[in-house]
Amino acid sequence: MDDPRTLFDLTGRVACVTGASSGLGRRVALVLASAGARVVGVARRREALDDLQAEGGDGVATVAANVADRSRVLTLTKDVAASFGPPDIIVHAAGINTREMADGVSTEGWDKTLELNLSAPFFLSQAMVPAMKERGWGRIVNFASLQTTRAFPGGIAYGASKAGIGQLTRAMAEAWSVHGITANAIGPGFFPTELTQAVFDDPDRASRNAAQTCMNRNGRMEDIDGPILFLCSRASDYVTGQVLMVDGGFTAK
Repeated sequence: MDDPRTLFDLTGRVACVTGASSGLGRRVALVLASAGARVVGVARRREALDDLQAEGGDGVATVAANVADRSRVLTLTKDVAASFGPPDIIVHAAGINTREMADGVSTEGWDKTLELNLSAPFFLSQAMVPAMKERGWGRIVNFASLQTTRAFPGGIAYGASKAGIGQLTRAMAEAWSVHGITANAIGPGFFPTELTQAVFDDPDRASRNAAQTCMNRNGRMEDIDGPILFLCSRASDYVTGQVLMVDGGFTAK
């Protein structure tokens, strides 16, 4: 039997993390690097990426790009591979929530949401899968949401994109797991990030959300560490097509 402590060791692996400039994406990039992976963080904001690289050290590289720009997917794939080689792991943490009410959803807001939250994870994965197939090993981790299964006010476009992530994850697993590439999604509850800033700026609202969880609290950044290491490592070799909710039991109630 292998030492169980090595199951989460990512030494020798290369990971690409989108949305790595802030929030959970930044946390994921640093956690994977701490587990031994060489990490390429992708986001639009160069200054924030520089801060990530400074904290991550030699094991972290960055690429400034808009992952929703479909015309540049192949170029982005080459740029990501330039530092450490083609990724074994890709984590799609980039996302947007325009928070438009159903009657006021704009075509621009709808398209922007679906392009970044749903289309980008597929087309970027599609471009990186061939290298994973050659090695016979890969990890794709999408970011789902409470709204993958729950309807929230002002979240019709976001909810549609995250419900799509649930099915996209299963379809990716069906298509690519036979090649040793697992596809799973992680579904965070309420964590203090830029995307949820409006929630945490309202103490009463944040308290109400915490009260709806089984644990009676909202997420802390460190709560994502174990689940993401599990889905990105050998520990999850026989897990694919799943959505792992990391929400303190919010969706269990």
